[in-house]
Amino acid sequence: MNATALNTPPLAAGRLAGKVAFVTGAGSVGPGWGNGRAIAVRFAQEGARVFAVDRDTERLQETVRLVEEAGGEIATAQCDVTQSASIAQVVEACVARFGRIDVLVNNVGGSAAGGPVEMAEETWDAQIDHNLKSVFLACKHVLPLMEAQAAGAIVNIASTSGLRWTGSAQVAYASTKAGVMQFSRVVAVQYAKAGIRVNTVVPGQLYTPMVDVRLAKQRTGGDVTALLQQRQSRIPLPFMGDGRDTAHAALFLASDEARFITGAEIVVDGGMSVRCD
Repeated sequence: MNATALNTPPLAAGRLAGKVAFVTGAGSVGPGWGNGRAIAVRFAQEGARVFAVDRDTERLQETVRLVEEAGGEIATAQCDVTQSASIAQVVEACVARFGRIDVLVNNVGGSAAGGPVEMAEETWDAQIDHNLKSVFLACKHVLPLMEAQAAGAIVNIASTSGLRWTGSAQVAYASTKAGVMQFSRVVAVQYAKAGIRVNTVVPGQLYTPMVDVRLAKQRTGGDVTALLQQRQSRIPLPFMGDGRDTAHAALFLASDEARFITGAEIVVDGGMSVRCD
């Protein structure tokens, strides 16, 4: 190989400069760095124009403030990502505002406790819609745009619950997050020739606002400190990450630095999933 063939021009300042990023679940249930908020803000810091959607638009207010504080550009919309018509409407709104979609981040998700006996059938169905169908629908409406552009990057957010037991029975959540990973692999191969990359970030037990607002009530009677201690005990690294760690991994996969990476997963869990005890 000619040595000069390895000389590539440096990336432009801002790893997502000139790109439009569509981020679902970009709000947060409380103060702090949820995955979606952190992704929206981090992408904006790297030059992306962000179209942020959430089921509850009030949750987007702090995301907007942080993006604008960073000097970024953001537009928002209300969306129920389990409904095809709702997704189609906001995708159309994004294109009307920014002209294209270069990056799609499917971040919506949430867990429900229980195994197959104790879990209500309605809860199972809702988990399938919330965690897996939402990814399917967003890709259904965004992939044709990316295919027409002959380029695009999709980053799906899964969970280490889709890889292994993580401390509690949440069979629907675990099943759907495993499904997100396999969905990503299949779509990655199908659309590779179209110049579209599809990858997955697999966060572990992070300290996000969900811990304070919901998980502690479910698992430790509202004792946040006790829940954090339980979660930290499973993590080899001596600290717990937060949504910003998810965002850094998503940023890499969305950027041109990952131009030769598709159908892959980045696990962000402090080493938890590779423990053997």
